[in-house]
Amino acid sequence: METIYILWLRQLKRYWRSKARIVGSLGQPILFMIAFGFGFGQIYSKAGGGNYLEFLVPGVIAMSILFSAVFSGLEVIWDRQFGFLKEMLVAPVSRLEIMIGRCFGGATVAVIQGLIVLLISLAIGFQVTNWWLVLLTIVFMFLIAFLFTLFGTAIASILEDVQGFQLIVNFLIMPLFFLSGSFFPLAGLPRALEIVVRVNPLSYGVDALRGTLVGLTQFSLYTDFLVLLGVIVVLLTVASYLFSRIEA
Repeated sequence: METIYILWLRQLKRYWRSKARIVGSLGQPILFMIAFGFGFGQIYSKAGGGNYLEFLVPGVIAMSILFSAVFSGLEVIWDRQFGFLKEMLVAPVSRLEIMIGRCFGGATVAVIQGLIVLLISLAIGFQVTNWWLVLLTIVFMFLIAFLFTLFGTAIASILEDVQGFQLIVNFLIMPLFFLSGSFFPLAGLPRALEIVVRVNPLSYGVDALRGTLVGLTQFSLYTDFLVLLGVIVVLLTVASYLFSRIEA
């Protein structure tokens, strides 16, 4: 348990020391909210969809969490190259504890990113429907963050170079993001696209954030929770196995 806490704290210290990372990671979410939220707002409203900014913001928050969580896997490769990971792996500590500590730290950083984006969205006009559900929003943020931190760690465990990780991750997470319902409603989609969206675990994360923040859901919060939890269990098993095979 102490190992998990130490690695969690180390991830947070890394995050707060990197001011450029904090500022840089906010550029894309702000651009999406302003350009799409106000640019497509009139079209969405005339089509009878209501306030597009309220529809869009939960998806942008999920995007911020997704990118931050997955790319936390890069630190596994960096630590392997600079020798820190080797020191951890040869220590008399369970590799599962090491991985969970790293993932908890990466997930916490991703949730902080999501909360910062939420605060920025409030400043540009986004309105939360029920403030009592914000705590539940944070719970779902953490589930999304932990899920995709595990995902990034699993990929990083089988790769040894940063460039390869970035190429593979970008190839995987862009479809996950764009086919999650972040930009468009899930009702009335073509059957083939609907199947892809329903298989995508991020769809349930976006739906959960949208449900807790503005009261709009395609599935249900109960379904969202069970799907996210189920995928976490599967990825935890896969990531722990792959991480255990890393050679010290």
